[in-house]
Amino acid sequence: MPSYTVTVATGSQWFAGTDDYVYLSLEGTEGCSERHLLDKPFYNDFERGAVDSYDVTVEEDLGEIQLIKIEKRKYWYQDDWYLRYITVKMPMGDYLEFPCYRWITDEKEVVLRDGRAKLPRDDKTQILKQHRRKELETRQKMYRMENLYINRFMHMFQSSWSDFADFEKIFVRISNTISEYVMQHWKEDFMFGYQFLNGCNPVLIRRCTEIPKKLPVTMDMVECSLERNLTLEEEVKQGNIFIVDYELLDGVDANKTDPCTMQYLAAPICLLYKNLENKIVPVAIQLGQNPGPNNPIFLPSDATYDWLLAKIWVRSSDFHIHQTVTHLLRTHLVSEVFSIAMFRQLPAVHPLFKLLVPHMRFTIAINTKAREQLICECGLFDKANATGGGGHVQMVQKAMKDLTYSSLCFPEEIKAKGMDSKEDIPYYYYRDDGIKVWEAVKSFVEDVIHIYYESDEVVCEDVELQAFVKDIYVYGMRGVKSSGFPKMIRTREKLAEYLTVIIFTTSAQHAAVNFGQYDWCSWIPNAPPTMRCPPPTEKGTVTIEQIVESLPDRGRSCWHLGAVWALSQFQDSELFLGMYPDEHFVEKPVKEAMAKFRKNLDEIVNAIAERNKKKKLPYYYLSPDRIPNSVAV
Repeated sequence: MPSYTVTVATGSQWFAGTDDYVYLSLEGTEGCSERHLLDKPFYNDFERGAVDSYDVTVEEDLGEIQLIKIEKRKYWYQDDWYLRYITVKMPMGDYLEFPCYRWITDEKEVVLRDGRAKLPRDDKTQILKQHRRKELETRQKMYRMENLYINRFMHMFQSSWSDFADFEKIFVRISNTISEYVMQHWKEDFMFGYQFLNGCNPVLIRRCTEIPKKLPVTMDMVECSLERNLTLEEEVKQGNIFIVDYELLDGVDANKTDPCTMQYLAAPICLLYKNLENKIVPVAIQLGQNPGPNNPIFLPSDATYDWLLAKIWVRSSDFHIHQTVTHLLRTHLVSEVFSIAMFRQLPAVHPLFKLLVPHMRFTIAINTKAREQLICECGLFDKANATGGGGHVQMVQKAMKDLTYSSLCFPEEIKAKGMDSKEDIPYYYYRDDGIKVWEAVKSFVEDVIHIYYESDEVVCEDVELQAFVKDIYVYGMRGVKSSGFPKMIRTREKLAEYLTVIIFTTSAQHAAVNFGQYDWCSWIPNAPPTMRCPPPTEKGTVTIEQIVESLPDRGRSCWHLGAVWALSQFQDSELFLGMYPDEHFVEKPVKEAMAKFRKNLDEIVNAIAERNKKKKLPYYYLSPDRIPNSVAV
């Protein structure tokens, strides 16, 4: 009688093993086996980290094995199990590997296909076609995308701080870190400007091609800040003027959840200048969108506290845009769209599922936690941020119009902002490192695509791929044509770009805007989560007492500090870009592509490390060894 050797690998994480009964059935082209209990006498099967082998004998030849079915039945109490993979040694000596890499809970049945990636056209037998269809039907019932973006998500400690030094009482000092450098230099114009390039929100600055009418800056105002003996108009033409506009905050309701504390928002416009040292420094700040006598333009030549408070207001506004738009919307929520569409439309055997699933790890779970604890009613946003109480929802709604496909294509977005020239803007490390990582990801994706799609025609005919793309467009982007998201992918080149957008967003883009939060936001005056006094409407009246009174109170400062610390930490078992311990792919060409990818990433790591040796402010957020594979925090 034919005999098969079945090898079962249990996960090595805590509580991965099980004492439950585990049964296995084999289904082949010539027939199905009976259900076999996998059990060895006087042996503790399926322990954490174990690899156990069993002989399974059947009465007749089953032909080519198509599927295996795993059933888990309770032994004594409910005992979940993490199954890594199963290999089956055939009677003729060849092997098939069946990846699982997931938890099996309750008394569940799991049906697995072997690990070779297959497009829909590759499935010839009815058994495989039916399994493919049933897997997607089950997932589509489980994963839904309704109201994804717009789900509507303290009387103690309300005393003010005494002065800036008082903030040090909650500031955790770690020697030689960026956060301490920020604390020491946050008042300086060079530090203010540097953060637009390499802080935790380096995505807003753009080259100014024309001074907007709503910012009536004159040459007389900024002449003492310009260093090239040129007029302001000439500086603009030479590309030396930059702008950051927080127009999105205009009209957003400030937090009113605490009747004992008034909170305020502003929508400033900040004009910046590249000086002769190639440093970006501020030259003019207007704290509202509408010019007028009650909305003065603040200048470096103004009184010290006037200028400092204007910069603090910009930093506070930048914090709000960063948290709600740059971080929440453009990485977390967008990644959730990609993740849900993947689970709904791509079966586990599809090569694109195997390619993308490491980059969706924990994303839905972490976003669910955020909805329950951060952006929900009475959550952290309501407690600590001026955009709480519904303002953050208004911001997401307004920001959706700028969430376009091209804005997620990293090189294209950098160029659209006029920030692509390394010669003109030499210290924009976010751009430099981001381009390198983008190209490495794209090269890897192209290698994988060419293994499974030999022509553009094969791309067009892949109905599951097209359903995935359509799902993102219809449900994630609500079918808005102006989003620029494609409804269909017709070429291998476009598919490579599309998948690069997904992987880069879920890994590198999130890392760039997430893991620097403690570095740049832990010193409260550099990133106030709320302001308790309205923006100044005239010059010459600001005092240090007024500034301190405007900053967050002790309670909100503590909430804020705890949040940015937690958000900046890696997971204990973090998997960084290029790390694929779960072998969803079993084919040698893909493993070779992965090795090439890791080599390219290692070269980027080394180049960044070498550059950072000479920097007082090292930039490492886009070093691949610090880029988690997925949005998981």
